Formats: sequence, C-alpha cells, structure tokens
Amino acid sequence: MKKQKQLVNLLVASTFLVLVISGLLAYFRPFSIKTTGLHSLMGFFFILLIYLHVKHNFKGLKKSFHPKNLLLTLSITASLTVLFIWQPKPVQSVLGLSNNLGAAQDRFVMNDQGMIYHYTPTPKFKLKLDLRAGKGYQTQKPPQMAIWLQNQSYYHIKTLHSTQNTDGLPFWTWKVEEYEKAKKEAEENDGELLSVSGATPNSSFDPRDYILPERNEEPFYLVIEVNQPGDGNESYKDQPSLIYRVEIDNKYPTAFQVFELMGYSKYDELDESWQAYYPDGSITTALKLIDSALLTIERE
Repeated sequence: MKKQKQLVNLLVASTFLVLVISGLLAYFRPFSIKTTGLHSLMGFFFILLIYLHVKHNFKGLKKSFHPKNLLLTLSITASLTVLFIWQPKPVQSVLGLSNNLGAAQDRFVMNDQGMIYHYTPTPKFKLKLDLRAGKGYQTQKPPQMAIWLQNQSYYHIKTLHSTQNTDGLPFWTWKVEEYEKAKKEAEENDGELLSVSGATPNSSFDPRDYILPERNEEPFYLVIEVNQPGDGNESYKDQPSLIYRVEIDNKYPTAFQVFELMGYSKYDELDESWQAYYPDGSITTALKLIDSALLTIERE
C-alpha cells in the first residue's frame, strides 16, 4: 500500500509537470493538434491520479476541509472563473499575447467540407472565413496552408493560422521574415519605423491598428496561401503554392466577400522577392485544392 501511495504521488508530480510544459507550449506557440492532444489526454489521466491521490491520503486531506478554508477556496475559484469567462480588457490583453489561436479568441474548425475560421479582434468586429475544399483536397493528408493579414502596403501584420508544416509556403514565409526584420529594426530604433505601416500614420505592430474602422480607414487584405506537397504534373515535380486574397475596405463596408486568386508563388531573382504570377496551363490540380473561400464580416 505504501509503495502504491509513493507511485501515485510521483505520477501526480510528473504528470503535472507535463501539463505545465504543454500548457506553456500551447500558450506561447502557434496552435498544434499534438500539443493540444497531449495536454487534454494527460489532463484526463491526471484526473484519475487525483482520485487515487485523494483516496490514499483522505485522512490527511480531511484536515483541510475547515469551513473557513473551504469557503475561501470556493470564493477564489468562483471569482477567477467569472473573471476568465467575462474576459475584461486586461484579461483579453494577456490572451492576445498568446500565439495559440484558441487562447487568442480565435476559432478554427476543419471538417470533410473544408474549414471555418473565426477571428474576433473585438466583439464589434468579427471575421469569419468559410473555405470549401475542392476536388483536389485530400482529407487524409490536408494541404499546407497559411492565413494572414496584410496592410495597404502589402506588409504582413498578423498570421491568423498556419499548418505545422509550412515548407511549401514560400510566399507567406517571406512575408513573415519581412515582418520580423522590420520589427527587429523598429526595436533597435525605439519603435521609429514607418516601413511596415506604409500609408498608415503610425508604426504600430498591433494588427488592430490596421483593421479596426475606429483606428484606421485604409483598406487591408486577408491572404491565403495553400500548397499540396507531392502534386506533380508534366510541368512541375511539385506544383507551386497558390495565393488567394480579398481586400477589406472599412470605408465601404461589405458583409460578404469572395476571395480571388492572385496567382502561384514564384521567386523573382531581380527583386529578390516572392511574387504571385497568374496561373497558366502549367498549373493543373493545384487549382482544385480550394473550391471557394467566402469572408463574412460582422460590424457593429
């Protein structure tokens, strides 16, 4: 019995450590189904261990069930629960620092028909992306994808979603590298950098400064890059990624907008940059990855 208690206590400690590490990874890293799965499943196992821990140590734990202690504990727990459900601005600010889309109040759902993505920078401005899979979309092996926001000057301002593997998304990768480089230069110059903001009269790296109507009236863009690795044809061993884009103009608000195909990604050696070239006959099955992409915006 004593050995069982020691084993349970050690398992509680080691499992709790895994929960802490996976929780931190889920907060500071972009969404990962493996991290989320690890955290959730280990949580269920932790519940079982807590039951065994209480069972083996019930006599000692009974001393903690003093009415005052119990009331204080329930009060603190209830207060934190209400606070985190209500999510006032300070709590939203903390959540907004997370790279986990779920913690940042974003929702991503994938099914056999495609995916639905919700981005809510404020309760008064809600974006919903409904992407329908095409005939070339493989449910068992989904394509690589990145979704991001660009300002009027075509600078990346926020990645909303990216798959774990992004090797086949050079256009998005280059945009992010531009952004990180500009951000680093801004930090070295005490934030005095206008190259990212372009026509916007500030050098903020907060995406809300570019997309919320009350902060900025200039248009911005929502962009999707998608690639199915291994989809070769007569022209390509592996067809390049495709880029879709929609312009959002808060001066002339529209509730529904359909994404348009910008083209396929190709490196321009003269400009040393990745560009989108309109597809010719060399692009075949890659055009069938996405059937349609509809953006819905709710404004109050």
